[in-house]
Amino acid sequence: MEFPLSVVDSILACGIVVIGATLQGSIGFGMGPFAVPLLLLIDPVFIPGPLLAAAVIITFLIYRREQHAVKTIEVKWAIAGRLVGTVLGAVFLRFFPQNHLTLFFGMMVILSLVFFAGGFHVPITTRNLFSAGSLSGFMGITSSIGGAPMALLYHKEEGPRLRGTLSGVFVIGTIIAITSLVIIGRFGLRELLSALVLYPGVLIGFYLSNHTSKILDRGFIRPTVLIVSGFSAVLLIVRYFQ
Repeated sequence: MEFPLSVVDSILACGIVVIGATLQGSIGFGMGPFAVPLLLLIDPVFIPGPLLAAAVIITFLIYRREQHAVKTIEVKWAIAGRLVGTVLGAVFLRFFPQNHLTLFFGMMVILSLVFFAGGFHVPITTRNLFSAGSLSGFMGITSSIGGAPMALLYHKEEGPRLRGTLSGVFVIGTIIAITSLVIIGRFGLRELLSALVLYPGVLIGFYLSNHTSKILDRGFIRPTVLIVSGFSAVLLIVRYFQ
């Protein structure tokens, strides 16, 4: 089997992932919203399998780096919710059109941003962790952008706790998603070779985030989370009208 990508496409894709991984390593999410539309322009083979394979690496590295600030019980409740949300999302897709969901989720995230920007605060309780995890899983499988609900729940927390908790949840959810793709035959040798192109970008981005995360921790985490969440919402709405 020939390598599925040209040298130029490989370099461009790797460069995109460098920026996306730096963003992910700095605030705990954001590689998907940034990289998905750009990688699709290069080659659809990158979505979803290879990018998910890259996401496993970056989320694991972030979790290891920030593990000291993570409360394990919070990760467990959020993962439980994500599993439920993923199953419900898969069932939903069997009976309802996906395009209406993208508009709904986009508007819901924007509404949440208005409340949070105005000082509204949701306490981190087991119920809210499960709910945010469920919504994250539901959005992840139906729209490929599921980071915003968890990020908004933690947007007032310190950087290490935000990044570590989100990464702990996302690494498990991403492994489940890749396993599902393998089972249904949508992650094979071609996708694996494409994923290998992205791995250098992941490592470079993670290295850069070791420095950028410290800068954002000086009071810039909350506005950055709100901005990236808003970008995710806009992307979902744009998808609806395409």
